[in-house]
Amino acid sequence: MKEEILELEKRALGEIGSTLDPSELETLRIRYLGKKGLLTSMMKKVGCLPPDERPGVGKLANLVKKNLSARFKETRDSLGSGRVDVGTTFDVTLPGREPVYGHLHPITLVIKEVCGIFTRMGFRVVKGPNVELDYYNFEALNIPRDHPARDMQDTFYISENVVLRTHTSPIQVRVMETRKPPVSVIAPGKVYRRDSDVSHTPMFHQVEGLLVDRGVSFGDLKGTLTSFVRQMFGSRTRLRFRPSFFPFTEPSAEVDILCVLCGGKGCRTCSQTGWLEILGSGMVDPEVYRFVDYDADKYTGFAFGMGIERIAMLKYGIDDIQLFFRNDIRFLRQF
Repeated sequence: MKEEILELEKRALGEIGSTLDPSELETLRIRYLGKKGLLTSMMKKVGCLPPDERPGVGKLANLVKKNLSARFKETRDSLGSGRVDVGTTFDVTLPGREPVYGHLHPITLVIKEVCGIFTRMGFRVVKGPNVELDYYNFEALNIPRDHPARDMQDTFYISENVVLRTHTSPIQVRVMETRKPPVSVIAPGKVYRRDSDVSHTPMFHQVEGLLVDRGVSFGDLKGTLTSFVRQMFGSRTRLRFRPSFFPFTEPSAEVDILCVLCGGKGCRTCSQTGWLEILGSGMVDPEVYRFVDYDADKYTGFAFGMGIERIAMLKYGIDDIQLFFRNDIRFLRQF
């Protein structure tokens, strides 16, 4: 038993010496010297030894207990006063390590800025699943199975009725199912399409917006998006609305801004037109209201959607979308 007691003392001293946390030190003290501690349990077995061995083992056990108690107190006092045993812990002559600061990704910066602009207008940020039912991704947005608009989005199918969402518009349907007008939400998130080149990636980010209430007009849509564009790109930014088509809005419009690179003179980025498309929008098609039990005779609304990568490329003058996903520290440090 003497060997066991000495081995326990050696192990305890080693653990005490490597402890820098007062609470951890107290846990060790209880483990070894508490009422049910390891040394206490050994001392209780002394009475079971032969009579001629008891005095020697008992004396050793009490000595070890005294030594450990003193070492626990000494270490506790040292930690409490902030003193550390330099010889066994660290070398104070070593040079300090400069902390490395991280950087917010440009996509994160743009999402935060877009959401900030719209929340100040009264919109609420909502989120939804990345893996979506075909019903929410297409059918409830007025895109039935035989609709040619499905060809506009090359979809990742998980099964016949389950897809990786191709836009964040399904979130709008889910919100309208659970909430009656007035509704004003924006839905940022990842979306997925089978496309990859200098200006497209299989996964990218979108922000969709929806506002439904009594008496909402196309003028409200134009005012809201004009305010957004000028807060995002500058108060003097010129923009225009072009007629377009989206299955879930009617009438529909795409929004262009004067090319930020050439100032409207025409360049390779804007295909010599002087304009850059930044988002799609329109008045919510009454057919969509049928899926969410809204009365189209009482309520009107508008919706819009934009690609965050495209906004970031225009805002920061980035010419390759793949830079967003390479995690090159030289690129990220610029933001």
